[in-house]
Amino acid sequence: MKRFIHNFGQAAREFKPRSSYWRRYLTTQNLKLDELKNNLEKGPGLKEFLVVGKDLPVIKQTDLIPYLKPDEYSGQGRKVFFEVYGCQMNVNDTEVVWSILNDNKYIKCDDVKEADVILVVTCAVREGAEQKIWNRLKHLHAMKRNRSKRKGPLQVGVLGCMAERLKTQLLEKEQWVDVIAGPDSYKDLPRLLAITKSGASAVNVLLSLDETYADIMPVRLNQDAVTSFVSIMRGCDNMCSYCIVPFTRGRERSRQISSIENEVRALSEKGIKEITLLGQNVNSYRDLSTQPEVTSRETKLAPGFRTVYKTKVGGVRFAELLERMATIAPNVRFRFTSPHPKDFPDELLQVIRNNKNICKSIHLPAQSGSSTVLERMRRGYTREAYLDLVKNIRDLIPNICLSSDFICGFCGETDEEFKDTISLIRQVKYNVAYLFAYSMREKTTAHRRYKDDVAKDVKIERLKEMVVAYREGAEELHRKFIGEKQLILIEGKSKRSEQELYGRNDGNIKVIIPSVNLPLHPGSGETKSIEVGDFIAVRINETNSQVLKGEPLYHSSLVEFEP
Repeated sequence: MKRFIHNFGQAAREFKPRSSYWRRYLTTQNLKLDELKNNLEKGPGLKEFLVVGKDLPVIKQTDLIPYLKPDEYSGQGRKVFFEVYGCQMNVNDTEVVWSILNDNKYIKCDDVKEADVILVVTCAVREGAEQKIWNRLKHLHAMKRNRSKRKGPLQVGVLGCMAERLKTQLLEKEQWVDVIAGPDSYKDLPRLLAITKSGASAVNVLLSLDETYADIMPVRLNQDAVTSFVSIMRGCDNMCSYCIVPFTRGRERSRQISSIENEVRALSEKGIKEITLLGQNVNSYRDLSTQPEVTSRETKLAPGFRTVYKTKVGGVRFAELLERMATIAPNVRFRFTSPHPKDFPDELLQVIRNNKNICKSIHLPAQSGSSTVLERMRRGYTREAYLDLVKNIRDLIPNICLSSDFICGFCGETDEEFKDTISLIRQVKYNVAYLFAYSMREKTTAHRRYKDDVAKDVKIERLKEMVVAYREGAEELHRKFIGEKQLILIEGKSKRSEQELYGRNDGNIKVIIPSVNLPLHPGSGETKSIEVGDFIAVRINETNSQVLKGEPLYHSSLVEFEP
């Protein structure tokens, strides 16, 4: 590199242009080349990259690197606006990004018109989500084009799953996007934003085998919220044939338990009342950094379940992690998502049953009720194994609330196979369900092996049938709540009335109540208004498939409440 710069500079000096403009231009470039040459001479040479073993130099994070200028990465008070699409993991990722940019002197703003930087955190799981984001990027491109020069450049960045999956297409849209950053490259954002202020584009979508952002304390986007998300792992190894996640978020890796504990303690001290532990497959969590004496005993998969990858050995498993979190923050309610049916040993179910502040709700994604479709999906279980798991969960935790995911119209799905899905929904009955028509994703196993051969109108009709079957079961389950006393966490005002509030019960079902003054505890003569973040005892008196309605009784807490 040094020799190239020397030769190029020498040739430039010997060239004698007639134009005064070109003479001034070459003089400027020669000065830049001289500066670069001097900086390179101060930097590491070839020998520093060839040393091995004990002679390898240790560069501390605090050491100054003469050929870089960290101050150039500073946001210098530039305003950043976040648009978040997709899953709860994207919300948590945005809080990680905001923490990184906040440390680099960026300012968050809530008005997109005032922003200097707009970061779109994207989802690539379904085609509809991607199309929505493409439409939004088209609008943001118009904002960039009409930006006043007085305000300086407007930078647009695409982050997350869509950034990794569609990096080429994003770059081909001329000047639509300045920065493209995948889920494992958020620490590089200050540099990417710095080098694109002049109008260039920059991309970093490299996937990592070990990045968990364990050293980043997320900064919550909504400081007034009483609920929060904590990521405990990243990536996925399951390789379900329909799923793009392993290709956009990389291999599965678990965050160190000490880092998770620190974040949970910090959130609890700030008054957070509910924490959801997040990951693509949370119940396969395994902290392999722990010492052997604190590792939990090994557990095998239940009969009828299998994986496409070799199970990790050793480390703290999810049951122990969940119990530790419940113990260090007894006044915080815990949920977790999303698990995989294959990883539900009895010890995990016992932890959920035995801890009052772990919600009695489990997300149990089935995807299909047909064993043949499940085989094509590479889910790793049969219909019979799934039903056995449901029975075991309800035997151990009788008051459990179940939610699930279902896909209709997967490659080759016949009418008979779809009927198996409807019969499973009716047989199990779910309190909450997320129902989708299948959309083919590039890079997936299904894209390579199968054809998306179920007609669109057939998918739509099957989706409608799934909705009817789910709602009938949910209504039946929810009617059982009538007359019961439930503890709900108040999250805000109802959208339909200023005189009503909403919260969620232990089963993660929305509950609507009137906004009134209530006794501080049963039998108390002293009353208090209901505020966001309060735990309220409620008598349920009306239900449907979506929500419960009830009469508020008194203020309570996780520790004090008795059904």
